[in-house]
Amino acid sequence: MAYHPQDSSPRAGGVATMTAGAVIAGLLGACGVAPEPQAGTAAGDTAMPPQATVPIPPSRAAEPAGSSSDPPLSAAPLGFDQTSLSPQDKPRPERTPDVVYVPTPQPVVDAMLEIADVGADDVVYDLGSGDGRIPITAARRWGTRGVGVEIHPLRIREANLAAHRAGVAGQVTFIEADLFEIDLSSATVVTLYLLPDLNLKLRPRLLRLAPGTRIVTHNYHMGDWTPERQRVIGDSVIYAWTVPERIPPHLR
Repeated sequence: MAYHPQDSSPRAGGVATMTAGAVIAGLLGACGVAPEPQAGTAAGDTAMPPQATVPIPPSRAAEPAGSSSDPPLSAAPLGFDQTSLSPQDKPRPERTPDVVYVPTPQPVVDAMLEIADVGADDVVYDLGSGDGRIPITAARRWGTRGVGVEIHPLRIREANLAAHRAGVAGQVTFIEADLFEIDLSSATVVTLYLLPDLNLKLRPRLLRLAPGTRIVTHNYHMGDWTPERQRVIGDSVIYAWTVPERIPPHLR
């Protein structure tokens, strides 16, 4: 709240503008008692006129909002979209990411993992893992192991923090790397929320994974690789494939 010095100009009913200090001083004087000097006022200083108003102390009036005298703000709730990093400590990726970071809504995360039929024996690779919510959710709900691949170091920090808070830091790993260069050979489930051209760029590598590996995407398809299953969640569409034993000629 801003503080403003009071207007000392005369008003009708001037007696009502007397300050509490002036009234007390007058009563003490009537009783023959000399008032004690106020803090910060030397003995012998000229007394305030009865109708003068007390100015706001400069030290308080000059304080900016959020100073140490203000009550502390309550801590922000913990969640995937929170970070403890200060504005001065925001590392940057080595190159511009291929997509703008947009977190997958949690109901879509749940549905992606359900349609992939994940279990405790799976290893979930999330390419472009952002704050890590897909591997973390899989570890919490199904006990899976997970690997998140993310190019932005700030997202990696957020994901590690979220994994620690969720109690699954020992089950998930987050790697700062280019998703087009990472080794995917240990994946049994791969999740994506990229763009159609990036999905197509990744498709040859995904088709080389072990037969039975499940691929799940949020919103975007794989060209003429027809999905086996799909599900609509609100405004989102989830597509799912399984790497076949034999790759059809049109996908080679």
